[in-house]
Amino acid sequence: MFQKTQMHRAAGLAASAALALSLTALPAAAAMDEESYWYAKGDASLPNGQLWATNYGECWQSAYPDGPTNLPPCDLAVPEEFTLRLNFEFDKYNMANVVNRDEVARLDSYIADVRATPAQENLTVVGHTDSVGSQAYNYGLGMRRATTVRDYMIQQGLPASSIAPAQSRGKLEMLPEYPTDSVMQRRVTIHSRVD
Repeated sequence: MFQKTQMHRAAGLAASAALALSLTALPAAAAMDEESYWYAKGDASLPNGQLWATNYGECWQSAYPDGPTNLPPCDLAVPEEFTLRLNFEFDKYNMANVVNRDEVARLDSYIADVRATPAQENLTVVGHTDSVGSQAYNYGLGMRRATTVRDYMIQQGLPASSIAPAQSRGKLEMLPEYPTDSVMQRRVTIHSRVD
């Protein structure tokens, strides 16, 4: 009985000590977290030689009320790789026939980001079709779809030199997760790489 009481007492002391240590560690962890979240990038052209950013590299125009408020605009970062899939109505190839309009909005946003950065983009635009019809017809339809999207990107302000000539795969590269006559097969894919 005496040994059990001593064991319970020792366990209680150990638990109390662990709780006390964890409670004192919380303010230190919070301070360390805040300290690691913000950092300053030095540059002589910036006010006080600093640009405040998060530990993810995100730039801030102003931080908390006591943070810097006179920071210059940040350069937008363009993703190193970008893939987009626009799906078309059956046997159609105009931008008005894209069925997933949210992807068109995503493309517009991407184009705006690319135009706002000095990064050199290398884009490929590839047209695909479903399995209905001959490969010869579908090759031409895939090419018309890819050309339409490429022309749209140029009209929105991307330099033609950054977009490779339109390509078509016709019905040769089906997505295995969808039926071969699905709208998901009738697509244009856009791939981007930053040099």
